[in-house]
Amino acid sequence: MKTMTVEPCTLMIFGALGDLALRKLFPALYQLDRTALLSAEIRVLALDSSAGDGLIQVNRIVEQLRNHVPLHEQDDEVIGRLIDRIAYQCLDFTQQHDYGQLADRLGEGGQLIAYFATPAFLYGGICAGLAGAGLAERTRVVLEKPIGHDLASSRVVNEAVAKFFPEDRTYRIDHYLGKETVQNLVALRFANSLFETQWNQHHISHVEITVAEEVGIEGRWGYFDKAGQLRDMLQNHLLQLLCLIAMDPPSDLSADSIRDEKVKVLKALVPVGLAQLSDSVVRGQYVAGNSLGRVLPGYLEEENANAESDTETFVAMRVEVRNWRWAGMPFYLRTGKRMSEKQSQIVLHFKAPPHYIFAPAQRPLVGNKLIIRLQPNESIELQVMTKEQGLDRGMQLRGGPLQLNLASAPGRNRIPDAYERLILEVMQGNQNLFVRKDEIEHAWTWCDQLITGWEQQGDRPRPYQAGSWGPSASIALMARDGHSWYGDF
Repeated sequence: MKTMTVEPCTLMIFGALGDLALRKLFPALYQLDRTALLSAEIRVLALDSSAGDGLIQVNRIVEQLRNHVPLHEQDDEVIGRLIDRIAYQCLDFTQQHDYGQLADRLGEGGQLIAYFATPAFLYGGICAGLAGAGLAERTRVVLEKPIGHDLASSRVVNEAVAKFFPEDRTYRIDHYLGKETVQNLVALRFANSLFETQWNQHHISHVEITVAEEVGIEGRWGYFDKAGQLRDMLQNHLLQLLCLIAMDPPSDLSADSIRDEKVKVLKALVPVGLAQLSDSVVRGQYVAGNSLGRVLPGYLEEENANAESDTETFVAMRVEVRNWRWAGMPFYLRTGKRMSEKQSQIVLHFKAPPHYIFAPAQRPLVGNKLIIRLQPNESIELQVMTKEQGLDRGMQLRGGPLQLNLASAPGRNRIPDAYERLILEVMQGNQNLFVRKDEIEHAWTWCDQLITGWEQQGDRPRPYQAGSWGPSASIALMARDGHSWYGDF
């Protein structure tokens, strides 16, 4: 058992009966308690607009906890401790009077954390309510994405929060940054000269980043059709992964040093003009298909669908970072729903040796690949070339992995969920894994030009079968450069 624990605080979860809190936040708190990372004095105040007996609402939370924590990891003693930590309070997020009652309950003194598991349009009102009740000065606020749907709307949300909470007490979540493999990426790059000396366009031919989902919109038509895959996934998750891959070494591991380097990458992204849009970006929308014997509906056949919708459920693009490290080298980004399998991975393709001495037919095999898998199985794998074994094999080559499987690392029997790490970091006051306001704005500025271009072109997204790897045009996107997506079949 660990002996390190975070200092006492009260975690207020706004929207405590919503999907995010029940599916992710309370299970994360359970796992932190289970691994002895929470001091006994930490309290959780569950806040939601549903009236009713507090004990009944806490039992509802625990019932959902048992649904989302694997059975073999459930411990009645830990669940009992978590129940003792949680109190429920009905709160109308729009009424200042209710925040006064909240302040009375919390009393004076003590560190507070306000986690906003609510739609972003409520953030400003909640912040005003906390400030009006005299709670802001001792509170850190945690904001979930999406923050706005474009640059202008994101500024409205951020400015509403900034009226009451300075940047050093504002934590913007991108849960991909809390994944164990993403953290290992920083160590892999900057603690190993083997990689960092090769981490540039002189030694890498191209990089691909894929975040593929097997599921469709899961009943979220009202939200997703207004957002689309670019706003929902690419503007945040994929661009953050691109920044971590492409950034220069920070001067240290402080939050601002890391985020300064990420901002430099976002500022160096080459704009995609209207003339380049059709060659550099592929939009798609899934139609009916099948997977593992299941018939899957098309996007326009989902519940409550608008049959005229031209919202994209798939985006693939070729982008470049205009700086000394990466000039002229392509990054390929791809994300979509109803794909062939759930997969989040980064693949760095290293250039082949300049002088080739083996059998001509095997030349396409040569080239090292660094494969960083974020889900479903977090691992880091380096593909290297070796000789086939056997007296009769001559100098036949084979590709094989040097692999770090994080699930089987010494002393570990599970990989912590990203939300466990992120909640712990907020409690410790560390902002390294959170997104700064200017990162959000630069990402939206770059994405807004794509959205504007699509609107000016008036093109509908290309159809692709549910259960496939997306439109054939996304294959052609890489094929024009002589490349192909790694692992597709």
